[in-house]
Amino acid sequence: MRFQIVTALLLTLALGCSAQSVDSASDPAAISRRIERRVRIMFELPPSVEVSVGKRGPSEIPGYDKVPVTLSKGARSSTHDFLVSNDNKTIIEWEKMDISQDINTNGRPERGNKDAKVTIVNYDDFECPFCSRMHQTLFPDLFKIYGNQVKIIYKDYPLFEIHPWAMHAAVDANCLAVQSSDAFWDFADYTHANQKTITGPADHPDINQVYGRLDGEASDIGAKHNLNSSELQSCLKKQDEAAVRASLAEGEKLGVDATPTMFVNGKVVAGVVSESDLRAVIDQALRDAGQTPPPASSTPAASAAASPPKSGNR
Repeated sequence: MRFQIVTALLLTLALGCSAQSVDSASDPAAISRRIERRVRIMFELPPSVEVSVGKRGPSEIPGYDKVPVTLSKGARSSTHDFLVSNDNKTIIEWEKMDISQDINTNGRPERGNKDAKVTIVNYDDFECPFCSRMHQTLFPDLFKIYGNQVKIIYKDYPLFEIHPWAMHAAVDANCLAVQSSDAFWDFADYTHANQKTITGPADHPDINQVYGRLDGEASDIGAKHNLNSSELQSCLKKQDEAAVRASLAEGEKLGVDATPTMFVNGKVVAGVVSESDLRAVIDQALRDAGQTPPPASSTPAASAAASPPKSGNR
């Protein structure tokens, strides 16, 4: 399968914690000042750059308005669109991009309904703490809420320059994926939930011991799923990085430069986003595909009957 990217980029930014009066929380001038402050922090703008927050208007995302923000210095200027939530607590950078490339998901393990109208592709790093937070948002609660309406595919994007065992973990995960998608997802769940245990003592990390923990967990998961042990051990020992590096190169061409970065039917969601913000993006993707999203009051318990089937290779 090749997944076509459409034109959109989402980057969620919390407006920040500050004491506010009831009046200032809804005052347009106060909101504009908060947007300006957050944009300055995000872009690391010097005082010499002027930030002008434009008129607020409707957007295509339910629960959000669109606000243009113009950055200018001398004769040069650029305008960026932001989405502001109705409760004035969150802004999202909304940048139109002309992307004609595809994400290659052939052979990648997936969770969910293989015929789902909404596909979430996540460029992930097993050692990244932000990826761990995003993984916990996706699984299990949000995944159960959408049942058979979504499928989720992980792509490798280990930031090995700053995460010393991320590449090794990605290779181990792919060794499992060759024989079993379910084994891959067990490994993904384990690494995201146990990053500190895998790393070991922060003051005396031993990378060889870390590799041993990863290989040991992969072996245990392989035994649990009755995988061919000799083939798995050969793959773990070889540590062939070719597929992982190909995924990294593909991600770079698509503009991925941090993890997690998700593509929801082609709309890019960069960084850790709240469950409510991610639901807004998924719900819009479902509407665009002619489907009705689950009600806002949906909970995992209420959606348990619609839980998706086990993952499988395509």
